[in-house]
Amino acid sequence: MADEKRASSSGSSKVGAHHAEVPGAVNTNATDQNGQPIPQFDPKSEARLRRKLDLYLVPTVSLLYLFCFIDRANIGNAKIAGLEADLGLHGYDYNALLSVFYISYIVFEIPSNIMCKWVGPGWFIPAISLSFGVISLVTAFVNNFAQAAGVRFLLGVFEAGMMPGIAYYLSRWYRRSELTFRLSLYIVMAPMAGAFGGLLASGILTLDRVGSVTGWRMIFVVEGIITIGLSVISFLTLTDRPETARWLTAEEKELAIARVRSERVATTEVLDRMDSKKLLQGILSPVTLSTSFLFLLNNITVQGLAFFAPTIVRTIYPDKSTVMQQLFTVPPYVVGGFFTLALPLLSWYLDKRQIIMILTTPLVIAGYSIFLGTTNSTARYAATFLLSSSLFAMGPLANSQVSANVVSDTARSSAIGMNVMMGNVGGLIATWSYLPWDTPNYPIGNGLNLAACCTVLLIASATLLWMQWDNARRERRSPEEELAGMSRLEVQDLDWRHPGFRWRP
Repeated sequence: MADEKRASSSGSSKVGAHHAEVPGAVNTNATDQNGQPIPQFDPKSEARLRRKLDLYLVPTVSLLYLFCFIDRANIGNAKIAGLEADLGLHGYDYNALLSVFYISYIVFEIPSNIMCKWVGPGWFIPAISLSFGVISLVTAFVNNFAQAAGVRFLLGVFEAGMMPGIAYYLSRWYRRSELTFRLSLYIVMAPMAGAFGGLLASGILTLDRVGSVTGWRMIFVVEGIITIGLSVISFLTLTDRPETARWLTAEEKELAIARVRSERVATTEVLDRMDSKKLLQGILSPVTLSTSFLFLLNNITVQGLAFFAPTIVRTIYPDKSTVMQQLFTVPPYVVGGFFTLALPLLSWYLDKRQIIMILTTPLVIAGYSIFLGTTNSTARYAATFLLSSSLFAMGPLANSQVSANVVSDTARSSAIGMNVMMGNVGGLIATWSYLPWDTPNYPIGNGLNLAACCTVLLIASATLLWMQWDNARRERRSPEEELAGMSRLEVQDLDWRHPGFRWRP
């Protein structure tokens, strides 16, 4: 099953192309030495293929990620439904419980994505989804802090590979410009999980019992069972890579492979053999390092909002019932879902990501300024809409950006793993951003998030300027001179260091 052992090229033939044959032999590059694609493709053939990929790939991974995020964040809904009292949590126990999840989540992030490449995402993603569904179900039966911490640690182990795994999986199928929007179609499930999770939790809490389970425990039982069911189905619906897609014709398979190859300078195969040099190239790319730090800062706010939105709403509307407090968390997430699709759609149209990342910051800065500047409940609730409008769009933008700025499949797997790992360091910080003694207005937590967002604005802008400067410097280099005397393997191992490579802002 090891994917890196399979070459992904196919026999030479015309594949919805004109003016050039799609390169097919293993030893044929799909780009020239300046990184320009050799084949040209028929736009109508590409459009038909995209529609087919969207239909067969995106719905399954989106549903799996929806319940991945629900199974992670439903502890926030359970908290205001009695979890703290039943488990005897005091002081910082709830924050510690959230942190345990992120410890395993961070540690297993990169290894999990490497394993995803080795096993194959068509098997790996359903397997880890099934595993964290079982763990979510087990959470309903914990009785103290130690037991809860144990299952949260295991939940982090299995959820670690989900976000980077899906991003890496989709990068096997889509062009650079197309990828951001497709990532948004599953990452939008994060704000939708906030909305749907709140609705689902409020609906579950109106029940008397589920079997022998009552109260907040019903949330974990019902949502865990749904995740398990979806995971079993996904074993049948997820196709590992274009060559094994029974729903693609032979011509469509060749076109799918050739499209991806045409954007990878000096690459002769889509699924290359895995080695440590390429893994390090993905992790140490300057754009990977910059973007992953931006994602860390962004996730301080995203994960903080996911875990503490019900608590924040309760401080705004303390006289409302628990069910109503759950429902008040829904509308901001709906707005967030809209912008999580709209901004990546703009990115697809422009084939730009860095400038869109910069544009995600102003409304968030305004939202946290309102939280810090007033205690008026109406204004503070309005501020939650400003926060959710831009926060979640960074997920598809960041993962697409690191994917676009490396070359090999192996480097892509480690770059995405690095990005999501750093993002979840931000999630770990988020678990300590809203502390019990900081209630009800949480000036420390809100101030931390305001500072993080301002830093995103500054670093994203500086990175954009650096990418433009380095591309201008690369234009003055001669690929022919620098590559003279190098073997094909040595040229491929250059990855983003290849003189013909250009950063994709």
